[in-house]
Amino acid sequence: MFTALQSEVGQQIIKDFNINTSKIDSILLYSPSKKIAYKSTAALKIALQLGFPRNLMAVFLIIPAFIRNQIYDFVAKNRYKWYGKRDECMMPTSDLKDKFI
Repeated sequence: MFTALQSEVGQQIIKDFNINTSKIDSILLYSPSKKIAYKSTAALKIALQLGFPRNLMAVFLIIPAFIRNQIYDFVAKNRYKWYGKRDECMMPTSDLKDKFI
């Protein structure tokens, strides 16, 4: 499931983990085991839950996080140049709405 950091649930997670949102500009993954992962670790742990072949990307978890995060930051910095940017946010379908908290 997904939630925005600005939501009630998101704000509670920020408070519980004392997250400085001015220093985090990335995806955060909250797990039921009460752990937070961010940047490349979060993305790869999410990929692990996806179907084949995307789940194979989790093999990159063996690379130290400081190296993976440099690559993650490079991709994040250039993604709009490579893939373009939309003028407006996507409106979720009813199926997608069920995945948001």
